[in-house]
Amino acid sequence: MTPKSVAIANDHAALDLKNALVGYLASAGYVLLDLGTNSSDSVDYPDYARKMADSLAAGTADVGILLCGSGIGISMAANRYRHVRAALVHDALGARLARQHNDANVIVLGGRTTGVETAIDCLNVFMRTAFEGGRHCARIEKIS
Repeated sequence: MTPKSVAIANDHAALDLKNALVGYLASAGYVLLDLGTNSSDSVDYPDYARKMADSLAAGTADVGILLCGSGIGISMAANRYRHVRAALVHDALGARLARQHNDANVIVLGGRTTGVETAIDCLNVFMRTAFEGGRHCARIEKIS
């Protein structure tokens, strides 16, 4: 099943990438929940990781997109929540494997490290790839 509702959250360092992705996702027909930030004023990325975790827990989004300068900090913060499986990806292969083998429900990209075209490519693969299940299920249970 291709997810239809997507939450997106970012810090100030990834505002430009978020704006580009929001436009793309809207044109692709996804229901989008923008959790902010919508300003270039400095904010703390853990606050936006929490907003994502809360959104997924409440069921207001099927999957999430998190963005910060490198993607590293916000992915670390997001993975503190048991129901979040956030994967920092840099290319389509990583996006596919994050879904296929790890059942990631959040894709993480770096606003300062990932170009718009690469980010859109990663999103397309992430959104269209299903979890393979099988031998991977026991591993996912161990981290959940």
